[in-house]
Amino acid sequence: MSGPRYQQTRFVMSAQKPRDLPTESLPEVAFAGRSNAGKSSALNTLCQQRALARTSKTPGRTQLINFFEVPETGFLVDLPGYGFAKVPPAVKRQWYELIEYYLANRRTLRGVMLMMDIRHPLKDLDRQMIHWCEEAGVPVHILLTKADKLKHGAAKKSLMQVQKALAEEGSQASVQLFSATRRTGVDQAWQQLDRWLLGPEEEAEPAATAS
Repeated sequence: MSGPRYQQTRFVMSAQKPRDLPTESLPEVAFAGRSNAGKSSALNTLCQQRALARTSKTPGRTQLINFFEVPETGFLVDLPGYGFAKVPPAVKRQWYELIEYYLANRRTLRGVMLMMDIRHPLKDLDRQMIHWCEEAGVPVHILLTKADKLKHGAAKKSLMQVQKALAEEGSQASVQLFSATRRTGVDQAWQQLDRWLLGPEEEAEPAATAS
């Protein structure tokens, strides 16, 4: 079961510059998104912990790359939120350079969970993140967060619009609905994390055993 596995996740360290990144070992999945996209809430919900990743009413609080260990499995990596206007330009440049370096050079990186507010998806910086990942050969799975803010029909329509836009742009990114408040899409997101961190052999094992 995925839930109990991620419930054991714990913070291990932060990195401010490329030289601070830990030695590569177990597989990693990065969490990225705009500063107000609900990235910390999604990470907390998936790990079934209230305060694993810091949440704040002030966007842009995550200014470091934070590493969280899933015991004997891998790491969930919280990247600095991007796009927050009140952050000084010099700090923004440092964040972007650090994110771009991490995406391009981290050999243990298996995928990126990209958070987008369902009401404001595919902004320019979101597309930049997808482009960086594609250049680095890193797969992207998009969580359309705050799906509870829309009625079911409107949320489904937004999902289809994002899927269509990605297809038209030639992107291979996958996308789903997600709500930390209502736990919408949690099982689907867990399955994606399992595929990246455990690999297809490990993921397929329970089904093979059941048969």
